[in-house]
Amino acid sequence: MVKTVSATQARHEFSKLMQIVEAGEEVIVTSRGRPRVKIVRADDTDSEITRRQKAFDALTERLRSGPILNLPRATRDDMYE
Repeated sequence: MVKTVSATQARHEFSKLMQIVEAGEEVIVTSRGRPRVKIVRADDTDSEITRRQKAFDALTERLRSGPILNLPRATRDDMYE
């Protein structure tokens, strides 16, 4: 479940919010009614970074293993035709 608090409330109740986040809940901090910051557990963030890095590595490997197309270099005149 996601809890939403204002920036002022987050400033005053930061210790309480840390306990909520440590229990597994996410906290969204708003400023002037708009969401600005998401507070999540550090291990959740680490797993997100790991997941993104694995996806990037897989994409890089796929691009490297694909065929290299030997296309002729385009000239400016070719682009206007």
